[in-house]
Amino acid sequence: MRTTRLLAALVIAACAASACGKEGSPPVKGPQPDELPKYQVAKGFTLPGSGTWKKAKRRGHLVVGAKEDQPFLGEKNPATGQYSGFDIEIAKMISASLGFEPKSIRFKTIASANRETALQNGQIDYYVGTYTINDLRKKLVGFGGPYYMAGQGLLVRSDEDDIKGPQDLNGKKVCSAAGSTPYQRIQKDYPKATLVAYDTYSVCVDNLLTYQVDAVTTDDAILIGYAAKVPDELKVVGKPFSEEPYGIGVPKGDNTLRFAVDDALAAREKNGDWKKAYDATLGLSGVPAPKPPAIDRYPAS
Repeated sequence: MRTTRLLAALVIAACAASACGKEGSPPVKGPQPDELPKYQVAKGFTLPGSGTWKKAKRRGHLVVGAKEDQPFLGEKNPATGQYSGFDIEIAKMISASLGFEPKSIRFKTIASANRETALQNGQIDYYVGTYTINDLRKKLVGFGGPYYMAGQGLLVRSDEDDIKGPQDLNGKKVCSAAGSTPYQRIQKDYPKATLVAYDTYSVCVDNLLTYQVDAVTTDDAILIGYAAKVPDELKVVGKPFSEEPYGIGVPKGDNTLRFAVDDALAAREKNGDWKKAYDATLGLSGVPAPKPPAIDRYPAS
């Protein structure tokens, strides 16, 4: 019964805590609107060199691509249609720096496989959703940031004391997404682990809570989000064992917008908004805010 209640807390589509769950069920963890930072909107801001910004100005709002199924990063409430999480807060602070009221953003769920196409076709103005910067993607889109340095990590139950890092996975059942980079890294670098694969990480987490696997592995930011849902039952252990710099995707060639996004990130990190956003979202897991990574202002191409 206790496990069933814990699994319910992890369901992305959970209703508000006051309206669901049996008596005694743990409350649904999550950032509350009144606890989130407020971002000062830049007055009189203009960016005439950016075609993307000018189109958004004419329509009166920004259209931002995001994830909807990653706890405390990018999560959509099916009852209200509202998005929440650290990535969503990053999108909001960028909006404010570009002169748009954050509450006017139209968020659009875009699957990972469709991110480049959505930016190339003008479906979205920018994308914020655990989007790792790499050289191959730079050939297709532009990147502001990075705003967060993720890395492959391990999620275990809070009562697990034997696993403190990937070196402890010998003979352990480790779950990841089928065909994913984290799965392949464990397969290659830690062959004595017993790998289990599913289509989604939420199934892996369900299996972790029911003692069918010993650990779940993917980007630590995603794992921190799951841990934040039920911090008494799950924890992230060890140090990240890869580097995944998360960037803000913008249309290829709109360097004016890209540089403006870099400026916005730098300013929001300096004035404390970045840390406030982290503390109100991913920070609920108990993992303290890391130092933001250096922004990569690579040349226009």
